[in-house]
Amino acid sequence: MTRTFCVLAVLVTVLMFVTIGIGLWCKVSYQPPTNGSLYVTHFVLGLCTALGILLVHCIIFTYFLGTGRWVKEVTLAYQLPDVPWHKTTRELKRATFPPALFSMLIVIATAAAGAGAQLTEWHWSIHATLAFLTVLINLWAFGVEYRNVTANAQVILDVLVEVDRRRAAQGLQSNAAALEEEAIANGRTPG
Repeated sequence: MTRTFCVLAVLVTVLMFVTIGIGLWCKVSYQPPTNGSLYVTHFVLGLCTALGILLVHCIIFTYFLGTGRWVKEVTLAYQLPDVPWHKTTRELKRATFPPALFSMLIVIATAAAGAGAQLTEWHWSIHATLAFLTVLINLWAFGVEYRNVTANAQVILDVLVEVDRRRAAQGLQSNAAALEEEAIANGRTPG
């Protein structure tokens, strides 16, 4: 997940900078907003960027909800202590959700201000200011999310090691061996 998150965060960050660059270019070139102008490109890129930001943070929400539930279920199934693994995943989720939510809310506000600026109901500087805030808040959130996704991945690995240790103590095969055996029994290629 860490690698996937990094690729998506970099892609969305590049989109934010390109969208802002084209928006500023539109402003300094004094082009009227017509159907074939640079404004349409800015609008479409802005829409794609906003959706991309929402997608990345929704993936983070889903990741922490899913892995937190998995750790909880494994903790219950193997009678593992709540501390450190399940408690750590809860704390990581609670630390990650506010920055992700702020990032989502600011991009929605920026898109709304862009629509207001396009309709000349709001001054363009409100949209521009929110766009720069969107970049800053998302960079902050990406840092928090990366740190917590990395820590959460280590928790998952630690839980798997502990489960394998407990399985070995009971004379059972490791998780990896059991999954490989199951895959072969079902006619699938292991891995």
